[in-house]
Amino acid sequence: MSSRLYTIIKTATAVVLMAAATPVATATRDDASRFAEAREAFKAEERVHLAHAAESLRSSEFAPWVEYWQLRLRIEEDSDEGVGAFLEREAGSYQAEKLRAAWLRRLGMREDWKTFQQEYPTLLEADRELSCYALRARLERRQDATALDDARQLWFAVIDLPDVCDPLMDRLLADKRLRTDDVWTRLRLLVEQRRFSAARAVAGKLPTEQAIDSRKLDAATDNPARYLDRLPANFAATRGGRELALYAVVRLSRKDPIEASRRWRALEAYYAADDRAYTWGQIAWRAALDHLPEALGWYALADDANLSEEQHAWHARAALRAQDWAALDRAVGRMPQKLAAQPEWIYWLGRAHAAQGRKEEARTLFLGIAERHDFYGHLANEELGWPVALPEPAEPPTAAELAEVEANPGLRRALAVLRTDPEPDMRLEAVREWAWYLRGMDDRHLLAAAEFAGRQGAIDRGISAAERTQGQHDFRLRYPIPFRDEIGAKVSEATLDSAWVYGLMRQESRFVADARSAAGARGLMQLMPTTARWVARKIGLADYHPSRMHDLDTNISLGTSYLKMVLDSLDDQPVLASAGYNAGPRRARQWRSEQALEGAIYVETIPFNETRDYVKKVMSNAVYYSILLNSEPRSLKARLGTIGPADDSDTAALKLP
Repeated sequence: MSSRLYTIIKTATAVVLMAAATPVATATRDDASRFAEAREAFKAEERVHLAHAAESLRSSEFAPWVEYWQLRLRIEEDSDEGVGAFLEREAGSYQAEKLRAAWLRRLGMREDWKTFQQEYPTLLEADRELSCYALRARLERRQDATALDDARQLWFAVIDLPDVCDPLMDRLLADKRLRTDDVWTRLRLLVEQRRFSAARAVAGKLPTEQAIDSRKLDAATDNPARYLDRLPANFAATRGGRELALYAVVRLSRKDPIEASRRWRALEAYYAADDRAYTWGQIAWRAALDHLPEALGWYALADDANLSEEQHAWHARAALRAQDWAALDRAVGRMPQKLAAQPEWIYWLGRAHAAQGRKEEARTLFLGIAERHDFYGHLANEELGWPVALPEPAEPPTAAELAEVEANPGLRRALAVLRTDPEPDMRLEAVREWAWYLRGMDDRHLLAAAEFAGRQGAIDRGISAAERTQGQHDFRLRYPIPFRDEIGAKVSEATLDSAWVYGLMRQESRFVADARSAAGARGLMQLMPTTARWVARKIGLADYHPSRMHDLDTNISLGTSYLKMVLDSLDDQPVLASAGYNAGPRRARQWRSEQALEGAIYVETIPFNETRDYVKKVMSNAVYYSILLNSEPRSLKARLGTIGPADDSDTAALKLP
């Protein structure tokens, strides 16, 4: 697939270059202004203004975007005029892929299955909605008897099914490809994942004799403790009664696993073995997320076959948190093969083997992941006794390689859009377009793209390209050191480790000075406005105004000052401070154990997926930055250290925002 995609992209580049009526010029400031106006006209559906912008931008790098917007509006009016010509002319481009997806969505709405099936095979990335339309097309045209089999898999595997999938599900029920037990299975899944609106809709598909009152479903999920308090004596007489009580216990476990376990022990005699195992699995999972020592005992009551991948992972983390290596060995051994093959579980299984005296088995596992340039690759290297080092640098891109990348109109256009200081949604589109043209590139062209982006000031896009290389690497491009004077001064002032700060900043913003997150965080260090205001008062920044959050010096000053406060409040532990910077100091403090924990164990048992991944990357980044900045390799284990036991008398972290 990758070689085919690269061929398509190279061909598309040539087609666009040859087809242009005039040479594609570098975007000017006027072009950028008109492009922003065109974007606003599209969002407001102002077709006349959009047409004027299209004419003025006809020869600019932005032209494919503006024409795409025009055609999108036509598609919404059920007009296909110009769509085919655009798709042919822009074949392989990001805009062509987006337009084809929009057109296919409209064809599906119109139930024009013949045209849909002609166009669908040329789409490279189909979302769930389009996948369901494709299945419906196969059914309606009676071309594929396996379409319903494929649709049936969605019932069990996909939590959020788009409305366009409903006819498929109804057909499955009508053809008895889904049994009543299957409806109950999906209903449990939806309640477990808190998709209550969808759960009510699925409950409506139960046969009359097993139907449940939607008001009772709401009561069981909205206030589970009260529902269980009022449970009638004959609740177990019907399947619906039993399920609602089970849902209430599962919901209660999210807030109070211990109370949920007490309630379940009083009820479980009314249930079959599979139901008992399922519910204990749910309670155990929530207990593991809360770091409760009872989790392992409750996992023992659960049937492995009923556990999701997430529950299996937290079974292993519960054993890890308890530092029970034999239990960890068993938990990883019970995982589905695909999950057990992930680097974290290969590493921790190796540690479990080593702790139990199986040194050679452990070594074999560590060797399997030691070449990875990430958190567990570092740790595996250290277990093998190998020194911390950068990989051998690749040769710089040649002039020919750079010229080929620079001639790619899609890459140029993505960088041009980023230079216009776009709104967050358009910035995201530029980031996606950049990634679109990187797909299928070999290492040499990826390094050239990274160099090209760096020369254009798009540091984040350079990182994006450089970190995709598989065999030839340049960590100068993967771990850049921008704003060295500005950052160095503030880091020294705050007496922080510069490698750690760079590692954190790379993860926060990829060094985009005007970065804005969906949550409202801003700047290089992604501070929330309320936090920035609080820190400004604390450090006596009298002339601070929120408009200064994107000022480089101000953002670095506020960010490093806050990071120092977080670090000081959390025992000078960078691991805790990294977690606190992402999820809040209070949470980082709460996640400590009653006993001392190896830093890597603390990290792996962080209950928030985003924060766990964030801390791994920040600390791994710091290893490389220490070499690049100071030529001082420092092991990841040394950086992670040992996390001391929780101390209720230490409340400093509770006073920080």
